[in-house]
Amino acid sequence: MSQQGKVYLIGAGPGDPGLVTVRARELIELADVIVYDYLANPKLLDWARTDAEKIYVGKRSGMHSIPQDEIEEILVDRANKGLQVVRLKGGDPFVFGRGGEEASELQIDKIPFEIVPGVTAALAAAAYAGIPLSHRDYSSSITFLTGHENPEKHSLSIDFKLYGQTNGTLCLYMGVGQLPRIIKELKAGGMSGDMPVGIIQWATLSRQKSVFGTIDSILEDIEQSGIGTPAMIIIGQVVAQRSKTEWFEGRPLFGKRIVVTRAREQAGQLSQILSDQGAEVIELPFISVEQHFDPQRLSEIFAGIAVYEWIIFTSANGVKNFFELFYKAYDDIRCLGPMRIAAVGAATAREVKKHKLKVDLVPQKANADALADELIENEGIESVQILVITGNQNRDNLVKRLESDEGRAIVDTLPLYKTTKTDLSQNPAAERFRKEGADAVLFTSSSTVKSFVEQHAALTLEPGARKPAFGSIGPLTTKTLEELKLPIAFEAPQASLEHFVVETISSLNAQ
Repeated sequence: MSQQGKVYLIGAGPGDPGLVTVRARELIELADVIVYDYLANPKLLDWARTDAEKIYVGKRSGMHSIPQDEIEEILVDRANKGLQVVRLKGGDPFVFGRGGEEASELQIDKIPFEIVPGVTAALAAAAYAGIPLSHRDYSSSITFLTGHENPEKHSLSIDFKLYGQTNGTLCLYMGVGQLPRIIKELKAGGMSGDMPVGIIQWATLSRQKSVFGTIDSILEDIEQSGIGTPAMIIIGQVVAQRSKTEWFEGRPLFGKRIVVTRAREQAGQLSQILSDQGAEVIELPFISVEQHFDPQRLSEIFAGIAVYEWIIFTSANGVKNFFELFYKAYDDIRCLGPMRIAAVGAATAREVKKHKLKVDLVPQKANADALADELIENEGIESVQILVITGNQNRDNLVKRLESDEGRAIVDTLPLYKTTKTDLSQNPAAERFRKEGADAVLFTSSSTVKSFVEQHAALTLEPGARKPAFGSIGPLTTKTLEELKLPIAFEAPQASLEHFVVETISSLNAQ
């Protein structure tokens, strides 16, 4: 902890974590305290230290969590204690974000501070809706306006009649609630009823929703579309020039809500692939994975590591934990010796390749039986010493096959992690699933299927919730689904995340 406290006023961007600056992420990772708003994506907190204090001060119309003066007191108090404080504000801190007020208070109290800009909502909403805010033929000015410049007053002090004859683009923040009055004033100022209008809710997120109309039609359009807050209103001829290709909302899984059931440590890659295809992802970590091993066993294996002719990794978790521990014992990768490497599937192989090592064997089907078949039939493993890296749910069948009369190998196992069931009864993501449901639940292992069934009480859908289809990553997971009498809507043709996502797209779009 630094002796001199400091506050960082950081723009958290419009919602998509990918639009946050590199500087913002660096500071979030180092912060002692994070004070964050309603519009700051909670996923940004995943970058924070586990011991960082996280304080929610979210404010939305009619639902103020903490008054502004108390927020400023929190910033000053933590900085005076010598802490590094990150203040996360949706969009940009100096664009209708009250960052100026907070900076002024910090100056009065002689607290050092830094401003980190963010992508403001108008720029993001326009880009993600395909609207060019400026256009050589239609708009050479852009005006940012607020529907009510003080969120605590719920009132207008801007004379919108003055903007009725603008030849530029108007971007209205926090204006949905006051839109009838704003439109009335714009028309009184001379704005044509044919002037194009676009409204974008939850811009840059997978739940983004857009509606387009004119000054005369937009109120009815909003009512029919069901769009609410938070939303950006864009008025001007540029709205009619929006891209005909819906690069964001036109993605194959856009509008689909999908549950990812992998352990939190593994969910990132699958969630990212789904998000890139437009899906709204709910992560339900049915299992958790943590390092767990017998120190004496580990020492014995590492002392004789070079005697093994094959090392088999049965999961990406095994690879991560093995090399983390290996590098603590040795500082040279050559200490592994001349062993060959096998991986149960492509994802596991990719994890090995991160260490600049060649994977000698990956079976076409990503399961233990296929791996055993390949080794026995093609590699001649009789009397060969093999090390199998596992978790607490050992690959007994794999080891038995390798040691059987078919293989006659000499096999040692090294469990390095344990997989346990998580409690979802108080999990916010589980609560959302119960209330809203989903289009699909993707099962990536038999253990996630079993956990889903075991936690049925915490996952029972409420009336009106969307009923999901169940997808399986491969034959073993499908077998478990069948045994537990869960309906299977689709199965990936190959047990890889990429094939799983392709099959998900095909199945959901065929419905």
